[in-house]
Amino acid sequence: MTQKHSRRHTPEQIVSKLRDADAMVNAGQNMAVALQTLEIAEATYHRWHQKYGRMKSEKANRLKQLDDEIRRLKQIVADKELDIQMLKHIAAGNW
Repeated sequence: MTQKHSRRHTPEQIVSKLRDADAMVNAGQNMAVALQTLEIAEATYHRWHQKYGRMKSEKANRLKQLDDEIRRLKQIVADKELDIQMLKHIAAGNW
């Protein structure tokens, strides 16, 4: 029985694996065999292909940075909203 390795791939690794998979398929290899060689699931390949498509590594890195920044900013907004709600509750004298 084979063990599944749970790991995160960097954007450069993702772009590289997408290129390798495309090269293997273009060389006549079966998609399933190519994905097994690269040790990625078919669903993962399709998700990566949808998100990263034909990006260069630099653009993939920038996309990852922007995603992280958006996540951080959303957290800040959520924290501020909680602070506002708490202050409104205290100001109303409902405590």
